[in-house]
Amino acid sequence: MSSLYPVRGRGTASNPHNRFAPSQSVVEDDGWYQEVPLTQGTQVTSETAKSIITRNSSPDIPFDRSINPYRGCEHGCIYCFARPSHAYWDMSPGLDFETKLIAKTNAAALLEQQLSKPGYRCAPITLGANTDPYQPIEREYRITRATLEVLLRYRHPVSIITKGSLILRDLDLLAEMARLRLVSVFISLTTLDDELKCILEPRAAAPKARLRAIRVLRQAGVPVGVLCAPMIPMINDSELEALLSEAKAAGALSASYVMLRLPLEVAPLFDEWLKTHYPQRADHVMSLIRQSRGGALYDSTFGSRMRGEGPFADLLAQRYALAIKRLGLNKRGGFALDCDAFCPPGGQMSLL
Repeated sequence: MSSLYPVRGRGTASNPHNRFAPSQSVVEDDGWYQEVPLTQGTQVTSETAKSIITRNSSPDIPFDRSINPYRGCEHGCIYCFARPSHAYWDMSPGLDFETKLIAKTNAAALLEQQLSKPGYRCAPITLGANTDPYQPIEREYRITRATLEVLLRYRHPVSIITKGSLILRDLDLLAEMARLRLVSVFISLTTLDDELKCILEPRAAAPKARLRAIRVLRQAGVPVGVLCAPMIPMINDSELEALLSEAKAAGALSASYVMLRLPLEVAPLFDEWLKTHYPQRADHVMSLIRQSRGGALYDSTFGSRMRGEGPFADLLAQRYALAIKRLGLNKRGGFALDCDAFCPPGGQMSLL
């Protein structure tokens, strides 16, 4: 699956066929040397979605519904567990996932329709469960902002997960939603090392920008937590305590972490990334991952898929528990959102 050349500003240069493809092609090096790394532009296709709220019944995530304004993600995080979803659209989980994006341009209007259905029952919606709602193309498409406007209009609670500093553009909406106890935000913070960030999450916000986002959001009264995810053995796990400490200093109220997950096509893509950037330790990293996943590279079992098992995973869990206790990041009191204020479209809004 090895790619011939690196692609500047992307997490991977490989574009393996998706698992549903009826045929496959193999790239071969013909001996020609290319001095300048390839670049790859971003293509965005507009989609008229048929539904916008995705339901789940997973026992190890704290929400049962989510909205993803975009398919694919320009951040290009090599480890992203959502990469395999691109195969459903006959595209590769590799470079296609970062460069061939789909924008659900009718998301806000569709959300308003779904909220108005007689059988709808209010519970917090998560924005960004699969792909980042504040990835770079949101600056132009503004689908996330339009979605928040609908949620605020009808007093519907929302929780946002992002590593994009673009979230500060919507501070006016978020501050008002926070005043009404309608929003919480979780900033994903993976490393404090700019060089590692550039190869691990090439088009995501810099670590300092994410810490600033935490600080500014908290100053506006928005409850913010930090999500240290993923923790990768021998790559960023040594930063866990520093990540938590910096997030706390910026104002984070709570924390969580997730062990690296490598479902389906993500495993070979990540293995290739390791051999490209960390060839001396690649085998050791993959060995530690297998030790934490019962001998496999991925285990989807509920209860263990987020944290892993075995000596390395247990030690990471102990370090995390000690750190959040010491820093006071084990409190979640400020994250209770108000579902009682919800007034569906067509209903009579209560005076606030």
